[in-house]
Amino acid sequence: MKANTFFRSLIISSHLLALATPCGLIPQTVVDIRGEKFFINGEPTYKGKTWNGYSIEGLLFNARLVQGIFDDLNPETSALWQYPDTHIWDPERNTNEFVAAMSDWSSHGLMAFTLNLQGGSPTGYGNKGWNNSAFNQSGALRPDYFARLDRILKKADTLGMVVILGLFYFGQDQFLANETAVVDAIDNTIDWLFERGYRNVIIEINNECDVKSYDHPILKPDRVHELINRVRDKEQNGYRFLVGTSFAGKSIPTPNVVKASDLILIHGNGAGDPKIISKMVDDTKHVLGYRPMPIVFNEDDHFDFDKPTNNFVAAVQSYASWGFFDYRLKGETDFREGYQSVPVDWKIDSERKKGFFRLLKQITGGH
Repeated sequence: MKANTFFRSLIISSHLLALATPCGLIPQTVVDIRGEKFFINGEPTYKGKTWNGYSIEGLLFNARLVQGIFDDLNPETSALWQYPDTHIWDPERNTNEFVAAMSDWSSHGLMAFTLNLQGGSPTGYGNKGWNNSAFNQSGALRPDYFARLDRILKKADTLGMVVILGLFYFGQDQFLANETAVVDAIDNTIDWLFERGYRNVIIEINNECDVKSYDHPILKPDRVHELINRVRDKEQNGYRFLVGTSFAGKSIPTPNVVKASDLILIHGNGAGDPKIISKMVDDTKHVLGYRPMPIVFNEDDHFDFDKPTNNFVAAVQSYASWGFFDYRLKGETDFREGYQSVPVDWKIDSERKKGFFRLLKQITGGH
């Protein structure tokens, strides 16, 4: 081993040891942002890599895998999610199979995924009475949900993966009693993350804050920056969590959110022409308050991975990170289809999943 490599490794190891928490966890994966680039343990992601002449250094390719800790607390709807082989729903099986698949995702070059404490629509789109929330009405944490979350974050930490952790979803925020409960849910989550010692987490306050279905005004665009700032203001031993929030498909973030955020989270749903992806990136850079910072698509339900131009490629060409959103399309019944439709088969075993991960590996060279 060359001397400079040895000393650099020693410095990183000493830094990580200094981050050890009361729980005893020494984080192996620490995410940071410098300008437009993501860094992990002091090194830019995909260091030195290019694809077709485009730099991917510092990008964060990801997938929307929000159902990793899913459960349904409504007995009238929970039977909808039964597995085809056992004919019962099992949230522990769901998380165990999620964790088992993570190494394969990572080997293809996936460096991040979005998980949400209130999930997403288990049918892809639409919400019809199910109750999937890691918080109770007062904003207290549900121990079973957070035990499952802990398993996922721990595995991600060992794999060098980043978790974009969404806190609220517009189909579930109504289960929080009031604004105080929303704020308490945030404080309780951040305190739990500090206590557990994770440093591989980026906070997404809520999924698509501009969707009109949100019940609590503080989760809507005019006020959500208050919650972003609340997370930014919480610090422990000189460390704070990176934070932002996302907007609906083709929407451009508002100035108050851009000013408060560490990164920009936007969605490509509805962007049927890859040129729209490029325009979204350009338009975002012209929002008041923008400065050099990462632009991340962490949800896009467009595919065409076998074509020379698609939304993934357009994002790379615009130096933006891109995230795969897959669900069972209308008429599909195969358990293998989709990463959001419950029950989920977390393996890479459908044609769309294979197409995404094949292109991802071509672009990144794998991991």
